[in-house]
Amino acid sequence: MGRPPRGLAERRPSAPAVSPVDSARGDAKTVAVVGVGHFFSHFYLLVLPPLFPLLKDELGVSYTALGLLVSAMSLSTGLFQIPAGYVVDRFGPVMLLAAGLALEASAFLLMGLTSSYGLLLVLVFVAGIGNSVFHPADYTILSAAVGRDRLGRAFSIHTFSGHSGFAAAPLLMAFFAATMGWRTGLIVVGLAGLAAAALILASRGHLNRSIAPREEAARRPAGGSGQSGIGLLMSLPVLMCFLFFVLLSMGLGGLSSFLVSVLVEDRGITLSVAGFALTAMFMGSSMGVLAGGVIADRTRRHGLVAACGLAGAATMLLIVGEAALPLAALMPVIALAGFSSGLIAPSRDLIVRAATPEGSIGKVFGFVSTGFSVGGVTSPLVYGWVLDAGGGRWMFWMTAAIMVLAIVTVISTQRRGGSSTTNSTS
Repeated sequence: MGRPPRGLAERRPSAPAVSPVDSARGDAKTVAVVGVGHFFSHFYLLVLPPLFPLLKDELGVSYTALGLLVSAMSLSTGLFQIPAGYVVDRFGPVMLLAAGLALEASAFLLMGLTSSYGLLLVLVFVAGIGNSVFHPADYTILSAAVGRDRLGRAFSIHTFSGHSGFAAAPLLMAFFAATMGWRTGLIVVGLAGLAAAALILASRGHLNRSIAPREEAARRPAGGSGQSGIGLLMSLPVLMCFLFFVLLSMGLGGLSSFLVSVLVEDRGITLSVAGFALTAMFMGSSMGVLAGGVIADRTRRHGLVAACGLAGAATMLLIVGEAALPLAALMPVIALAGFSSGLIAPSRDLIVRAATPEGSIGKVFGFVSTGFSVGGVTSPLVYGWVLDAGGGRWMFWMTAAIMVLAIVTVISTQRRGGSSTTNSTS
């Protein structure tokens, strides 16, 4: 009770005033630098799946074994994400962000130098450790540095950069596989990630100056008896956000990992065209994220936005699974599925942000983002098993069913914990 409302606390000046133009420019630079790292975070998640048809033959393994590669990366991300959140809250996000990207990039570079499935498994686990830093570090930087009136759009652009990484990976990896071989392609994308880590490191002065005033204010002891630590992470709004993230990862993660393989094996589409279909889905998702940012700034009913987006995506995927669509129709329908799923992302992030007290952003986003890893560990194995059993069309039904469960989670959040959460985002 003694703690002032979050909105009022954040409007208290904690540093000398700057002009709106300078503030906007500083925010734009911060979002751009963080966005570069987020692009590579998502890009690396989809570097290997488009190569599965090639890796299956060359390594002599099943799709289930290849799904284990994705699961291993999700597992290590999940194991280290919550500790990364605590490190971010205690020591700051910038250096950890650069180090995490450098570690992940180095792991993918080394993957290009091996033909051993066992070593690939070890390296994807290492890559997941590097990947664990992004969500707690990114959201801490953005929440501390970006002005409140631009935070929704900042989250939208941040998510857009990640989805752009998803969209770029299938096309680039298919191109590299066709022109220089998959091993050389992995080396190239590893070197590109190291360059991005160097950019973040070079920008650390700006990022640290941007987050310092509000970060210091957030770490001061607050009045009242707000939840913290395990109690905060186990609170109903945060747990429901965690479950929602699990279901999103199970459905969309499993689909993105094996969409290319299903289209190649079941529809007779070439690898390059199937890769473009996956890119179309993430291009649509990227556009949905930007549209969702506008919607999120204009409504408090973020749960309704999420439910409508998931329902639309489930419908489009059932059409893909059941209808013998010509290629000209298949691409737009897949893109619409991506658009609908992307629409929910900014509202999702604002719900989590509103449920989080100051000084705990890293640990809360680290915890709920671990839901992505929990889903990511299980879904590739299940989807790979379904595909090995010849059930390509059932993959779309399974994804749609998971999205329906996610809608139930959103409705439950709205009824039991979402109203207070949503009201605090305004």
